[in-house]
Amino acid sequence: MAPALKLLALCLPVVAARAAAALTSRDKNIDPIDYVDQLIGSSNGGNVFPGATVPYGMAKAVADTTSGSNQGGFTLDGTPVTGFSVLHDSGTGGSPSLGNFPLFPYNACADNDVNRCDFPKKTRAQHGTFKNDSVVAKPGYFSITLADGPQVEMTATHHAALFKFTFTGKDGDKPLILQDLTDLSNSRQDNASVAVDTTSGRIKGNALFVSSFSQGTYRAYFCTDFKGPAIADAGIFVDSRASADVHDLKISRSINGYPLPGGAFVRFADGHSPVYARVGVSLISEDQACASAEQEVPDFDFDMHAQDARDAWKAKMSNIQVVTEGVDASLIKNFYSGIYRTMVNPQNYTGENPLWNDGEPYFDSFYCIWDLFRSQLPFLTILDPAAVSQMIRSLISTYEHDGWLPDCRMSLSRGYTQGGSNADNVLADAYLKGIKDGVDWDKGYAAVKKDAEVEPFDWCCHGRGGIDAWNSLGYIPVQDFDYKGFGTLTRSLSRTLEYAYNDFAISQMAGGMGNKDEQETYIKSSRHWENLYRADQKSAFANGTDTGYTGFFQPKYLNQTWGYQDPLKCSNLDDKSVCSLQNSGPETFESSIWEYGFFVPHDQARLITLYGGPEAFCRRLDYLHDKGITYIGNEPAFLTVFQYHYAGRPALSAKRSHFYIPRFFQPTPPGLPGNDDSGAMGSFVAFSMMGLFPNPGQDVYLITPPFFPSVSIKNPVTGKTATIRNVNFDAAYHDIYIQSATLDGKEYTKNWIDHSFFTEGKELVLTLGKNESSWGTAVADLPPSLGPYLSNNQTLSRRWSVPGSAQLYQPSM
Repeated sequence: MAPALKLLALCLPVVAARAAAALTSRDKNIDPIDYVDQLIGSSNGGNVFPGATVPYGMAKAVADTTSGSNQGGFTLDGTPVTGFSVLHDSGTGGSPSLGNFPLFPYNACADNDVNRCDFPKKTRAQHGTFKNDSVVAKPGYFSITLADGPQVEMTATHHAALFKFTFTGKDGDKPLILQDLTDLSNSRQDNASVAVDTTSGRIKGNALFVSSFSQGTYRAYFCTDFKGPAIADAGIFVDSRASADVHDLKISRSINGYPLPGGAFVRFADGHSPVYARVGVSLISEDQACASAEQEVPDFDFDMHAQDARDAWKAKMSNIQVVTEGVDASLIKNFYSGIYRTMVNPQNYTGENPLWNDGEPYFDSFYCIWDLFRSQLPFLTILDPAAVSQMIRSLISTYEHDGWLPDCRMSLSRGYTQGGSNADNVLADAYLKGIKDGVDWDKGYAAVKKDAEVEPFDWCCHGRGGIDAWNSLGYIPVQDFDYKGFGTLTRSLSRTLEYAYNDFAISQMAGGMGNKDEQETYIKSSRHWENLYRADQKSAFANGTDTGYTGFFQPKYLNQTWGYQDPLKCSNLDDKSVCSLQNSGPETFESSIWEYGFFVPHDQARLITLYGGPEAFCRRLDYLHDKGITYIGNEPAFLTVFQYHYAGRPALSAKRSHFYIPRFFQPTPPGLPGNDDSGAMGSFVAFSMMGLFPNPGQDVYLITPPFFPSVSIKNPVTGKTATIRNVNFDAAYHDIYIQSATLDGKEYTKNWIDHSFFTEGKELVLTLGKNESSWGTAVADLPPSLGPYLSNNQTLSRRWSVPGSAQLYQPSM
């Protein structure tokens, strides 16, 4: 949940009687768009962007509130609106991101005196109250009515937003719309400027802002045009005063540390006709902002553009269809709303990158890959592989021009690295699943190799630190002596585990590209995780009660002696520790040793052996979840829901996913357990309900029964449709255990499947029952693992193979 600290895990009330609820859909051919609720996560710290946009669009129009959780702009928590802006991110933590150049409307200034309108954000908020039932949010559309102001509707194209203001004043009133040179976090720097044309009303401006969760800055530009009643006058404002006699402004950041308000306004001759405002945005120039707006919104046709935006979403989402007979409509809404949120970020800024122009796509708002690699980007690999190929090309382009692949990137800036070089996992995942479409995989492999082998001077923000220690000691030490590069010397344990998995991801690319020697080198270093395993380490609660479990990862010093971190520190039970990027931070990032104890995605067989075998492993997983040690509102918890598969207990994964959905994920404004993190939470819901959960960075999907009678996924590249169908589907979700399965009509006993299921359009039929069965429990049916599974004192080895082979491994005794 980057970069915010975790919220307290609040178990939301379970949706009562899911199968017997009043709202039930029986249509077999539904329109996914009708089930999208953008307001899910708009309160309780979900931090979603709920406004009007198109898939991966740069323009994101919504009302901005004063909430402490307004990272996505708008919240439904009783706080007032301060403006309507066009640049946003979605689901992030930390300080608010973007929210630049907000508009704010008045029916009129008192006595039509321009100086009797409130211009500063802080004072105009008193005019921004609204009733929750006035809010309407649909794909490509957002509307809200201010209590003492107009109804404000908005839609968007890729680089522009179109607003419709329906004023409610009296005869003689002169409606006013101001545009402020600010952003959500008041980060504007010196020398912002704005100009307004008194004849046309066009407002142009730009300002320099500080990027969120990074050390960088960015300059944004806008161009606003109006259509409607005649213009009465126009001018600029500074602080709380305005004048129609001045039409250009250059403004400093602040006075005595107080953010100095400033901007422009336009007044209209009457308020009986709607006023349309078209706002183009750019990171290149004001002229480009104007040109984009003019090209994309030439005629101010609000209804047409709202429909176009809706159609763009429908084209993306219609590739996933579910049979809904007997299923509670709230679950359908949860599913499709989660899918929707996966395509809000990252944002396609192609043509808007002032730092370089190499003809490659440029995507921004990877916020952050530590979150996104786990399920969001793998989900897009299924739903929208063309977009993923562009994202991969963008990441490789960033490597070429910035030196390393990013872990976080937002607003043209390097974001802070939270753990490993997890873009390595993203590239490996896409490579293994056959993403091509213009990707130069030789450059991609060079990029991930550089992550592993070359330490940047500033590994705070890309690459890895401690590479010398990694190569000589096989782990990242506590208080490492690292003179080649600099970053926060914390998280030594979680970085070690993440680096190990990053190296495994690189090994898979190396093998696929025929670099066998390098593959073996990276496989060797991917085993470094075991160097921090301490077999005699115990764990106790704060009151001294022993958890009953022994064997945990622990930090080590340079001299190879053990350090110590309480295995429950930074867990959901720990309400005292600060576990982010502080200099005083611990040796794990945003999670406990208890939870990181399961982060060996490539070698679950060896981990299961260390933990005492399959039964002990499952008991430990149960303890992690049942004692509330883990927190499903943070991404490291995701895979732990399904790791029972590796111990031959896929039924327990199905049971656990039903424990979390809908208990912790509900289709309501407070319905997310934590920050949505650019669609990470949405993709967890979508994958879980679809019945195939990825082990990201590998060509592996773990099979559980879908929450629907069937799910069909059309591959946009091959045009083939894959289907997962339940036999004996039970809408009360008592029969959630797979008894048997067939794949394309043939018996299928493995508890996992690979990506060819989607590209070749296969059919997986699952027969369900009330009790756990022997399906998927044999050692031969377990997912691949680097090390061997042990069964009845015999070893079943796994051999990883290159993409395109019939299966990922060949069993041998």
